Amino acid sequence: MTLESLQPGHRARIASIDWDALPPADGKRMRALGFEAGVEVSMAHHGVFGGRDPVAVSIGRMTIALRKVQAAAISLEQA
Repeated sequence: MTLESLQPGHRARIASIDWDALPPADGKRMRALGFEAGVEVSMAHHGVFGGRDPVAVSIGRMTIALRKVQAAAISLEQA
């Protein structure tokens, strides 16, 4: 399962992140915000428009907006 497919209100743990699928600037920003294997995340909500982009993800006490392609690079496991 990837982060983009996580349903609002559900929690999971980051299993891995495909850093090669992301532009270097996005990877740097996401690392600075705390995205790494083992971190617990929850889906706050999906976007309201057709592509449902962006998604809002809670990590720690922060809520972060990610594009769907960024969220698709993050693999999850059950928390």
